[in-house]
Amino acid sequence: MAKNINVGGQAVIEGVMMRGSTGIATAVRTAGGEIVVEKKCYTSYTKKNKFLGLPIIRGFVSLIESLIIGVKTLNYSASFFEEEEEPSKLDKFIQKIFKEKSTDVIMGISLVISLVISIGLFFILPTLVANIFNKMGTSTMGMNIVEGVIRVSIFLLYVYLIGKMEDIKRVYEYHGAEHKTIFCYESNVALTPENAAEFGRLHPRCGTNFLFLVMIVSIIVFSLTGWNSIGERIMYRIILLPLISGVSYEIIKWMGKSNGSLARIISYPGLKLQNLTTREPDLSQLEVAIKALKVAEGIED
Repeated sequence: MAKNINVGGQAVIEGVMMRGSTGIATAVRTAGGEIVVEKKCYTSYTKKNKFLGLPIIRGFVSLIESLIIGVKTLNYSASFFEEEEEPSKLDKFIQKIFKEKSTDVIMGISLVISLVISIGLFFILPTLVANIFNKMGTSTMGMNIVEGVIRVSIFLLYVYLIGKMEDIKRVYEYHGAEHKTIFCYESNVALTPENAAEFGRLHPRCGTNFLFLVMIVSIIVFSLTGWNSIGERIMYRIILLPLISGVSYEIIKWMGKSNGSLARIISYPGLKLQNLTTREPDLSQLEVAIKALKVAEGIED
């Protein structure tokens, strides 16, 4: 019988981060072969505040939390493999102004830059490109479909191209290890690398599924806003992102709990996309993922 749990995770550099019932645990295999684990207690704002825990709203809040946690854990894992080098002039300036808080400031700047690039690449750029078709007399619905196709195409191309990078291939292998480990745990099977290896690497609650759903939901929501001036369209694309992410979150949360045929149909494209964002892990990578999950869930070895 499967467990009714909600463990989630993320692949990092040579490791895995897991969010469990007792906190967040990040396990990293160092260059020396040792597995180092960092655990932090964390309670989501969706549980601390009733309003932030409401459907739709909790989705956007969870997205922001995941982005912040993701950046922190990536920086933590990268710290094990960074070579000693002279800080840049910008780093020195930030350290001089903000002192002990300089790391958080740098992380915040990185997060903002990442958000701006993501919004520009996946939402504003498709709108600008699709505007070319507006001069051909395409209907409003047709324009929104064209924009959606362009957005999904850019997303798929992005996922495919970064997957060609050697370092990202390793991250994708740990991504597969994360999924296999969660499947093993959900199925009440003993957490060993050999057992986890027997499970699939495509999981319905994956962030890849979420991002793909955001692409699809955005087509539906943006189709309700019309096709007016470029400035107005870009404004709608930005201000409606919280709604789109919230709706997508509720859908993926339902898909993770449902075994019905509708849930399988909706999750199918995202699952197939995970063939690009996950790779088959080896036993040593599964060992790292299992260590992270056990610490996050408070399981004794």
